[in-house]
Amino acid sequence: MASEDRRTETDRRLTSLVGLVVVLAIASAAASVVKLSTGGPATSPAIWIALVSLIAVGFSVKVRIRVRATNHAFAWTETAIMIGLAVAPASTVTLATGCGIALAMILTRVTPFKTAFGVGKNMLVATTAGWVLQLAGWRLGEDITQAALPFTIAYAAAVVLDEAITLPVISMATGERLPTLFKEDWGLRVAAALARLLVIIGTVFILQADGRFLLAVPPLVLSLHLLYSNRVKARTEQQAWQRLARTTDALNVVDLDQVLTTAVTQAAELFSANEVEIELRDGRRTVRGGTGGIAYDGEAPEASRVDGTVLPVTLEGHDHTADLGVLRLRFAGPVELSERERYTLRTFASALCTAVRNAQAYAELARIAAEHAYAATHDALTGLSNRRHLLDEGTEQLTNRHAEGVTALVLIDLNHFKEVNDTLGHGAGDRVLMQVADRLRAAARPDDLVARLGGDEFAVLLRGLPAPAVAAHRAESLLGALHEPLDLDGMRISVEASGGIAVAPASGGMAELLRRADVAMYQAKRAGQQVSTYAPARDTADLGRLTLGGELPRAVADHEFTVTFQPIVDLGSGAAIGAEALARWHHPTHGMIDPLHFLEAVERSGLLPAFTEAILDQALIAAGTWRAAGFDLPVSVNMSPRSLLDPRFPGAVLARLRAHDLPPDRLVLELTETLTLSQLDVVDQVLSRLRDSGVRLALDDFGTGYSSLSLLSRIPVHELKIDRSFVSTMETATEAAAVIRSTLDLGRSLDLTVVAEGVESEPQRRALWELGCAAGQGHLFARPLPAGALLAALQRGAGGRPGILAPPLHDAGAVIRLPGRRTGGRGRTGTSPASTGQTADEPRRS
Repeated sequence: MASEDRRTETDRRLTSLVGLVVVLAIASAAASVVKLSTGGPATSPAIWIALVSLIAVGFSVKVRIRVRATNHAFAWTETAIMIGLAVAPASTVTLATGCGIALAMILTRVTPFKTAFGVGKNMLVATTAGWVLQLAGWRLGEDITQAALPFTIAYAAAVVLDEAITLPVISMATGERLPTLFKEDWGLRVAAALARLLVIIGTVFILQADGRFLLAVPPLVLSLHLLYSNRVKARTEQQAWQRLARTTDALNVVDLDQVLTTAVTQAAELFSANEVEIELRDGRRTVRGGTGGIAYDGEAPEASRVDGTVLPVTLEGHDHTADLGVLRLRFAGPVELSERERYTLRTFASALCTAVRNAQAYAELARIAAEHAYAATHDALTGLSNRRHLLDEGTEQLTNRHAEGVTALVLIDLNHFKEVNDTLGHGAGDRVLMQVADRLRAAARPDDLVARLGGDEFAVLLRGLPAPAVAAHRAESLLGALHEPLDLDGMRISVEASGGIAVAPASGGMAELLRRADVAMYQAKRAGQQVSTYAPARDTADLGRLTLGGELPRAVADHEFTVTFQPIVDLGSGAAIGAEALARWHHPTHGMIDPLHFLEAVERSGLLPAFTEAILDQALIAAGTWRAAGFDLPVSVNMSPRSLLDPRFPGAVLARLRAHDLPPDRLVLELTETLTLSQLDVVDQVLSRLRDSGVRLALDDFGTGYSSLSLLSRIPVHELKIDRSFVSTMETATEAAAVIRSTLDLGRSLDLTVVAEGVESEPQRRALWELGCAAGQGHLFARPLPAGALLAALQRGAGGRPGILAPPLHDAGAVIRLPGRRTGGRGRTGTSPASTGQTADEPRRS
């Protein structure tokens, strides 16, 4: 609508300008008639006829130039007018100009509007040239030698006036900018004007000699016209080829959008088209516009508003094997291209075809490269970032000095994911991972980076936190997103996860941050917690310990892992009733290394079965040695929860017992209270097979987790071990004493042996005994000893009594009656040694 309004305004202005020219021309004609009728010099009919003919011929032989759909002609009218002024009065020339122009336009069937403008404009030019000639001091009939300067001035005025009237009209009619029209071919126009000036002055000299030579002027003008036309044509073609070369060079880019924009705008200028349209078949894309830019770019364009001639050309290469689409030139009126223009159009279309193919090929290569780059940094299953992308992004974040806030990492590991794969198949497992990824992505902030590190392990990089404490809240929110059950083929599956949080360290970079989050995550798993924050004091996997991990294969092969034993004692009698095996690493350069420093590395290394077998062998050998010496003590061995995930584990344990010729009940496997043990069916199967085979089971560190009672309902244990943290504070903390008392009551009700760990003093021993705890272990009785040293201590005994490691709490033979039922031996419930009449100096012997 806006373009139509502008068009209407332009038409109105154009009509006004032409009307002004016509009015001025009528006034000029009236003045000329008045002057001739009031006694001006008479002009012979021959001169009249010659002037009218000369002006008609000068107007008819034109140099034609097309601007878009409009053809513009540049004639020799000014030359004819100036020649006429040399032989006739200005009034006569003005009227003859009007008659000659009107005659030529009528014969060529020009529209009345254009006829009126042409007649009016040229009459004004003739009148102005006559006035300037008179002002310059030249009079008709004077010496011709004085004519050069006045005619030059008059001709310059005529040319300037002609340009001043014609170019604005062309600008309004075509929409071309007026400054552009003034600059276009100005050199050629100036050269043509100088050549015509020479023709004018030469002709004036000839006519001064004999006026009859005026009849020879039209053939001369025609010859000069042909010469000028050829020069204009050559110049036009040269410029056209130069523009074509510049245009094809501009198409030599690899961006398809830029190629199409350049092609549309340059083609509109190159072919002077009102509109250019490019339609690509493969991409189903149409681009349309003109010299002012792109007007449309899409798939299904509306019909063009340019109603007129459409010149289509197929976009195909020189080999004619590709047909990418079509290029259309649209003109607002009837247009027929010259042979040169048609060839230029085909050349341009071929160059455009090549440019489009190159741009499409480059875009495809860029797409493939982007896909490869994306695949290299993202997980194929979930679409999340992978470990490499996480490390790169994290490194950039940590090295960015201008980064605001705190950076933290949350490492998330799904619990019992192996069950899903084993029970429902890996396809179901993949769908679970995808749903977990979707939930984590939805729960994360826009600045967070969610990644899958592999298997069922995920990570979330938290950036820009206001404080380190906020990381824990963010982690709880992320894990909370997994609380609701997943829908898997109509089944509702609950997913539990453990998370580790670590704040960016001062040194070590992203690798150290990831390591710390990993440590925190395993701390959460071991403690049965959902989320754990990294604490340096609890870091059992620092860089020094990780270095030891590389030496594990050699340590297993060279039997560097040794075992020490801490006796378990009857608290009342002081008699040894068992021993716990404690693994140590006897490193050739670092000396004795505690399991706290290497056990986690063993579990992750794949050497856990070999390590377990080595420790179990040493423990069973020691038990066999003690038995042969007369001390039939069961030996307790700590088991990793990962061993219980192996269905072959019970068979391996029983095989070792047979190899060392020991009854199964001489082995006690101590289990750490973890959430994993309570929920995996394979663990239940393993433990049930061990118990059914006679192997005794103990639950270590009882009371430190939150699932103690639920564990006892599923795990077939024989023994509970009270954690040393409760024993060490029982005298000062009522809560610790309450936990010990409730554990003892629970043991009595379930017919379980209860052993207190960490007994360090006689008051602790006596307090535990009075609470009803029959067995304990700790430094009060003995520190961990090699198997031979413990045997020597048993043989030596306390006060010369073999098997006794501490003085009894009562006299020999005394009968002590205490409230409640008390366990007197491992696996026996209800009586103590004293209550059955057994004397304190009678150790249990085989």
